[in-house]
Amino acid sequence: MQKQLTAIIEREGNGYVSFCPELDIASQGDTIEEARENLREALELFFETASKEEIQTRLHDEVYVTRLEISVG
Repeated sequence: MQKQLTAIIEREGNGYVSFCPELDIASQGDTIEEARENLREALELFFETASKEEIQTRLHDEVYVTRLEISVG
């Protein structure tokens, strides 16, 4: 079974942090690609080991990523 999830990746120090908001799972890597693949592995491991109840509790079906314009100062 395939499932599409969101991956948000940002630079942190000398590396990158990857985050899946649907499940609140994060990982990291030295490059964007490594951070993305490490997150993929963490998510696959979660689905392999978590109970159906835990998946239902943690999984957010609707996540929207958008940019906001705000006034500063």
